[in-house]
Amino acid sequence: MDDALELLFNLAAERPTTIVIDEFPYLARSSPALPSLLQRAVGVRRDAAHHSRHPRVLLCGSAMSFMGGLLSGTSPLYGRASLNLVVYSPDFRQAAEFWGIDDPRLAALVHAVVGGTPAYRREFVGDDTPADFDDFDDWIGRTVLNRMRPIHSEADFLLASEPDLRDRSLYHSVLAAVADGNNTSGGIASAVGRKATDISHPLTVLRKCGLLTVEPDAFRGNRTAYRIAEPLIAFHHAVVRPQAAFLARPGGAAKVWERGQHTFLSKVVGPHFERLCREWVSWHADPETFGGLPIDVTTGTVPDPAAHTSHEVDVVVRGAVGQDQGILLSIGEAKWNKVMDVRHLERLRRILDLLTARDEVILVDLQRLYGGA
Repeated sequence: MDDALELLFNLAAERPTTIVIDEFPYLARSSPALPSLLQRAVGVRRDAAHHSRHPRVLLCGSAMSFMGGLLSGTSPLYGRASLNLVVYSPDFRQAAEFWGIDDPRLAALVHAVVGGTPAYRREFVGDDTPADFDDFDDWIGRTVLNRMRPIHSEADFLLASEPDLRDRSLYHSVLAAVADGNNTSGGIASAVGRKATDISHPLTVLRKCGLLTVEPDAFRGNRTAYRIAEPLIAFHHAVVRPQAAFLARPGGAAKVWERGQHTFLSKVVGPHFERLCREWVSWHADPETFGGLPIDVTTGTVPDPAAHTSHEVDVVVRGAVGQDQGILLSIGEAKWNKVMDVRHLERLRRILDLLTARDEVILVDLQRLYGGA
């Protein structure tokens, strides 16, 4: 490895050179001394008289926890980096454009399966896109439920690529619990048959890896909600993994999809649509829609003591009006494939009464979600 680095770095003595090492975590896993060797090679040339000609080194990798650790105080490369660039997936509008989907309803369904990762369209499904809304079911069978397509196994590979995930069965169980709608640490622990203390470390690791996100409750400071960050993983654990054995049988993909459609709509599309609505508020909606600039968009739980219940709020918008920061601007309810009626409006008014806030109704459909502010 020393000789290889020496050869690469010596190229800079002849001309300006950029060295790109892709999937660095895999290489470092097979050669744990690599970060130290790289640090030494960089240090020697940085301190040398001809330092202006030392090469630029770009380290790339998809294992978020490992790449983040390269800049930590315990890493040999600490203090050597001049750029830390995290490449995020395109948002849902950009993804729809990239997939060439004009139908907002179809775009939302596809995004609920594959998210915005560009490689999933071409390399992983062979540039196979749904022809129209009626083709969506067949597209599912041709791609994510097709064992011959790379996209089918990608969710497992995403976990396998993270070096910090050792007890993979436990991590799969945690993700399956979240995909099934368990969002609190207590609910997740109960679903996997463990104590809450037993899953605190897996939850932390999954967050560091970028596979889980945690959102604070807008109205209950001591409560947080865990959600799967990558749509493909949510789809895999909700629909594919529970019925994986059937996929090996003749006609298995069609049977799995027939049995899994209800779960897909309730456990995957429903929560994902709520997420798209929150993203729309954060990045696409005109601030005047809510009477102020949105600063924080999340979910919340409002207790209703008189009714001996509590109300889940899908969209909670806090923002700035004048000099006031963090005031409540709006609350909203997101429902996939349902027509909002007076009952939904009365529920929101009840919540606003509980919050002693003023109510104003804003209706947002898929056309506005994908096309307007």
